[in-house]
Amino acid sequence: GGFRLTGTIRVFEKAIQLPRLGLLRLKERGYLPTSGVHILSATVSEKAGRWFVSLQVEMEVSDPVMDNRPVAGVDLGVNRMAQVSDGTCFENPRALKSALTKLKRLQRVVSRRQKGSANRQKAVRQLAKVHFRVANIRKDALHQTTTFLTKTKSAIVLENLNVSGMMKNHHLSQAIMDVGMYEFRRQLEYKGQWYGCEVLLADRFFPSTKRCSQCGNEKTISLAERMYCCEYCGQEMDRDLNAAINLEQLLYC
Repeated sequence: GGFRLTGTIRVFEKAIQLPRLGLLRLKERGYLPTSGVHILSATVSEKAGRWFVSLQVEMEVSDPVMDNRPVAGVDLGVNRMAQVSDGTCFENPRALKSALTKLKRLQRVVSRRQKGSANRQKAVRQLAKVHFRVANIRKDALHQTTTFLTKTKSAIVLENLNVSGMMKNHHLSQAIMDVGMYEFRRQLEYKGQWYGCEVLLADRFFPSTKRCSQCGNEKTISLAERMYCCEYCGQEMDRDLNAAINLEQLLYC
């Protein structure tokens, strides 16, 4: 839960002054703007036993500088978070998968505890902390990757994935949720506006995975195959890198 506050709000280096709550010490510093913005409101919320404050502000954002940064295709995957056509890859932290055993154990503990008991409340708090940690790891990885891409590229082509349809496949849904494909695209689009990076979507039926990036020949490739081996021209390449190069080539069509 949480609540919103309006009125006189002041931010200091180590504290924040909120209406009706007074001066509150900040555990994390350097995140909230202390000057140069007009603060409209503050939202106080609680997650996994910790209290947070976020600010809604008005600020001037200068127009992005259009320079000669390179363009790129970006292939979002299950085995790795993102493969860029220039060869850079961003590994998926697999936050959810690594914590899955612990989550399942804690969920069993919660279900065994008597409803309304202090032990059940304690187990629920422990479970919430693990979920919160997983969410933070995922969020941090997504933000670092999308910020880097939009700051270093002038245009990015993404595959227009049918994520909702893929989520119906129970073999893929857990991994797709862990990568956060919806959120990846959302962050790229709004950060692209900030940093002057155009974000384009390939046609949903564009065969980025099936197509050879060297000769254009198409072949069926299974999920288990990690290398793309073209029977026509002989090219052998990592399947995700091949897909990312195909996406980049759409910019030159």
